[in-house]
Amino acid sequence: MTRIASPRPQSWAIGLMTGTVLDGNIDIALIRTDGETVSEFGAWRLAPYPHGLQSLLRETLAAAADWAFTGPEPAIFREAEEAVTMAQTQAVADFLAEEGLAASDISAIGFHGQTVLHRAPVPGRHGETRQLGDGRVMADRLGITVVNDFRSRDMRLGGQGAPLSAIYHQGLLASIDAGPETAVLNLGGVANITWVDETGTPHAFDTGPANAPLNDWIHAHGRGEMDRDGLIAARGTVDRQRLGQLLDHPYLSAPYPKSLDRNSFTARMADGLGLEDGAATLTAFTGGAVGKALDRLPRRPRRLIVCGGGRRNPGMLEAIAREAGVEATSAETVGWRGDAIEAECFAFLARRTLEGLPIGFPLTTGVPEPATGGEIHHPAAASAARS
Repeated sequence: MTRIASPRPQSWAIGLMTGTVLDGNIDIALIRTDGETVSEFGAWRLAPYPHGLQSLLRETLAAAADWAFTGPEPAIFREAEEAVTMAQTQAVADFLAEEGLAASDISAIGFHGQTVLHRAPVPGRHGETRQLGDGRVMADRLGITVVNDFRSRDMRLGGQGAPLSAIYHQGLLASIDAGPETAVLNLGGVANITWVDETGTPHAFDTGPANAPLNDWIHAHGRGEMDRDGLIAARGTVDRQRLGQLLDHPYLSAPYPKSLDRNSFTARMADGLGLEDGAATLTAFTGGAVGKALDRLPRRPRRLIVCGGGRRNPGMLEAIAREAGVEATSAETVGWRGDAIEAECFAFLARRTLEGLPIGFPLTTGVPEPATGGEIHHPAAASAARS
């Protein structure tokens, strides 16, 4: 991230992220920022969810898919929201204690929450999104200002509500003096790309699935939570006929801005194939979808810097290079903290929200003009003192 003089004070912020991939971890990262630049990168870690929460979230995602924004929210949402909030609040408390930090050292926590359903807008209908997480409870328990619900306002304005990482990725690219030949690809449950053109304008959108269908495929076959190191897919053969059919999906050729829900592309794409061939085909589809995305950009980048959990799967990186015809390199090769980037991003967005700076843009989320977002929750004691 570029480090330059700024009229705004720099302060420590914590970012929290748990993706739709359901890897069982809470990503926690500390940065010193003013919402425009980062002056220092602090500690970060992956904190495991308590026992049982991962399975609860799987049930919640299934209930959310059935709900589909129709009628009252499923009862399980309340249980899961409380569990997510308490788990992440405790994770922050432990993080502060381990790092020797007081609540007063932290200006804000960016609490993304757990996405359970995301429906992109279509002509004549705004989109909707639901992230579980109670920012008010977290703020009061920790005594720190919390920013959450980053996506809803964007969608009320007609935007996609995603991806929100573009403004942070833009700063990371500037920090290594990368030009339009390089883009950032995040591989979470869904994949998204950020590319910055010659004028400094960010372009970003969801390219297609990343880890979610593959992980669900492995889980459904009783082989764990993921294709660790891509070993299962490596033993399989890509079904090229099926891959070609999958790559004809209209989403992949649609213009951006655009966004996806975790359930937009599912493990059912591999139905009828064996475990290994299915894993190989799903992995190749992620790569092929990235290639289709690159073709949508005004200028095709030659290199992708890959962050998110999928970068740890060498088979997925190989599939992206092969199917998309691009160099795919892990974030660590350019000095970035690959597992921390999404959490860093929400620390950054929290500070931007406090400063009234935009987090959505016309060529990223599709809002008509740059737009702010996020709900601010000051802790009860601080709110009382100001009143």
